[in-house]
Amino acid sequence: MSEIFSDAYFMKLALAEGQKAFDAGEVPVGAIVVANNKIIGKGHNLTEKLNDVTAHAEMQAITAAANFIGAKYLIDCTLYVTLEPCVMCAGALFWSQVSKVVYGAADEKRGYGKYGLLLHPQTKIVSGVMADECSLLLKEFFKQLRQT
Repeated sequence: MSEIFSDAYFMKLALAEGQKAFDAGEVPVGAIVVANNKIIGKGHNLTEKLNDVTAHAEMQAITAAANFIGAKYLIDCTLYVTLEPCVMCAGALFWSQVSKVVYGAADEKRGYGKYGLLLHPQTKIVSGVMADECSLLLKEFFKQLRQT
């Protein structure tokens, strides 16, 4: 019998990816893709390192997961991300047909939710998982950025 993990368990792992971004001077967003309780893709923001505005955590995790399974569709997969996806990432999630998106902190300025339903109609959405912890990492990053 396979062990079942909670959304909070996987969000902690996404937060660890966000911490990697923080430590590298990137906006601290982390993401993982899970299938059958196994991580098949992970990523964190790499926009500064790669000089690429599309190198968001979700994009890194989607690409890694698709490479892992050898297919472009992430049906029966869940994306865990520390911040509500932006419109670009929501579009990628739509095209990947990911089954579920779980995010921590809401992004009232740039989150996809501001623009209506952009994910695949069958994608389940869970918001606010470990929102305080996810928000704290982002707030600390921008606080340090303002002090330099």
